[in-house]
Amino acid sequence: MRVSVRFFTSLREIVGKREETLEFPECKKVTVDTVLKVLTQRYGKRFVEYVYEGDTGTVRGFLQFLVNGKSASTMNGLQTELQDGDVLAILPPVGGG
Repeated sequence: MRVSVRFFTSLREIVGKREETLEFPECKKVTVDTVLKVLTQRYGKRFVEYVYEGDTGTVRGFLQFLVNGKSASTMNGLQTELQDGDVLAILPPVGGG
């Protein structure tokens, strides 16, 4: 099973790429949280500091996760199950003015 992950702004600088495809065993349940854990192992401290709150270890509230263009928060949040070919976008806060 393959899931593509798209990175934007600061996170793109941390990982050094716009997109990455991750592969998982077909029988494994893959969620947004699963992908974040794999990326944490792959990219280490800077990734962890950007994505997670230091004191609680929870995912920072300002980040948005889109699965095929739909907000994961309107599905099952970090427990949203991903399917083969899905695209997960990790978006920073959007400013305006």
